[in-house]
Amino acid sequence: MSTRAFVLLCISVWINYIDRGNLSVAAPALAPELQLTPSQMGILLSGFFWTYSLLQPVAGWLIDRYDTYRLYAAAFAIWSIAVAAGGLATGFYTLLATRLLLGAGESLAYPAYSRLLAAGLTEDRRGFANSMIDAGTKAGPALGTFLGAMVIAQWGWRPFFFVMGVASLIWLIPWNASIPPKAKQTAAKVKSANIFIYRDSYITFAGLFCFNYAYYFLLTWLPTYLVRERHFSLRAMAIYGALPFAATAIASVATATYADKRGRETGAPGEVRRRLAVAGLIIAAAALSGSTMLENNLAMICLIVAFIGIGMFTANCWAISQTLAGPRAAGTWTGWQNAVGNMGGVIAPIATGWSVSYTGSFLAAFYGASAILLVACVLYGLLLGPIRQLVPDQKSI
Repeated sequence: MSTRAFVLLCISVWINYIDRGNLSVAAPALAPELQLTPSQMGILLSGFFWTYSLLQPVAGWLIDRYDTYRLYAAAFAIWSIAVAAGGLATGFYTLLATRLLLGAGESLAYPAYSRLLAAGLTEDRRGFANSMIDAGTKAGPALGTFLGAMVIAQWGWRPFFFVMGVASLIWLIPWNASIPPKAKQTAAKVKSANIFIYRDSYITFAGLFCFNYAYYFLLTWLPTYLVRERHFSLRAMAIYGALPFAATAIASVATATYADKRGRETGAPGEVRRRLAVAGLIIAAAALSGSTMLENNLAMICLIVAFIGIGMFTANCWAISQTLAGPRAAGTWTGWQNAVGNMGGVIAPIATGWSVSYTGSFLAAFYGASAILLVACVLYGLLLGPIRQLVPDQKSI
């Protein structure tokens, strides 16, 4: 994988997460205009994950067989169009349709990232590369929250959707120019690996589900929480909503860089990654619970600490999966892991919407997210086996 392609891939991740998070940023202004209830907003915030999760196994299957570069370009175009179309929404159902299309387009993203990195980099270099991808998943929401809130406060939510959708399409020009002529069949004609014979595959699937429940609760509802429960203005939310994601991006790169270095020193990079991931889960769980009991300034400090813990986990979890799967099965393993894992993104926004409607508060949602992070800690810390390649490189097992 060329340096130019890797840089463009990292930029695309920023765009990916700005696009998927745009509804969360727009929700405080959009919901009153379209007369949407908290329960309806919960369904809309969840809708992206319905198609995103369900199509992950198909996406992984495609990525492991066909031209990853061109498949990713097609998926990128689909989701960019979906974002722009969201600006035309007139109510609940039209907005839901654009979210479903967005999820379908973005379903190829993580299998593509994983396939390109696993095939193009040795294990001791994947930590930093994965952290750069992960930094985009956090810096994207940070930038999207900050700029989006400013744009919405000044011009409204529809221009934000239009501009992001059209601007995203520009990325396709340099990406298509960077595709190597022989990118086509790095993995085509290779038989599918049966990842389901490995117990560790189910543990990573369940662990990501638990983590994603907590993370996507924050990604989808944090702007509304800050405005509704903490009484921040849209402009204040732009700053305070962006800070935790920025902290995660920095923590992710720093943690992965350390994991690569320490892994080379010890000769056991997988175990180093596991310890850091588990420590991050514990930190995030404790800080999320603590944030509910404090006044605004201290609560924001706790949220930033929680997001640092999130960065420690996400900097390492995909490198762990890529090691377990090996280059041959990285796309398939990632596809299924994301399919199960992102069911947390399906459930968390809806459950939070119902909880807030019923209790009038986000308290139960924060405690629930903390508890499920501790379950992920048990899965990765105690139940996952040694971090070593399980799927052999040959065509059949």
